[in-house]
Amino acid sequence: MAKKLMGTLKLQVPAGQANPSPPVGPALGQRGINIMEFCKAFNAKTADMEPGAPCPTVITYYQDKSFTMDIKTPPASYYLKKAAGLKPVGKRNRPRGAENPGRETIATVTRAQVREIAEAKMKDLNANDVEGAMQIILGSARSMGIEVK
Repeated sequence: MAKKLMGTLKLQVPAGQANPSPPVGPALGQRGINIMEFCKAFNAKTADMEPGAPCPTVITYYQDKSFTMDIKTPPASYYLKKAAGLKPVGKRNRPRGAENPGRETIATVTRAQVREIAEAKMKDLNANDVEGAMQIILGSARSMGIEVK
């Protein structure tokens, strides 16, 4: 007999850095998911990724308190900021996009870099080929104030 599905939970956790502290611990704990089991499994699965890269994760949890997780690739904005070489600023010490995208540009990336990002994110994007995926990444870059040359 199949397990009874209780629900799903979406979290964005840094690769290889899941720990029981907030926001991960409380989000899992209130749903009855074993926090340490999740942290160990997540860190093992993301060991080959770049440490600290934000990984959107969809956790499906069941009535018997077991769970499965689907770890997606980091957001396009993360790759674009990294390719543009933006330095961390602000309250949380993260790189930011332009204040007025479309009117100001904060950085530039090449088409080759955009293609590389599109190929890395291809499995998570709703595109049929790399050219379509590049268009999605170009739209993200435009909305962040990053110019593509």
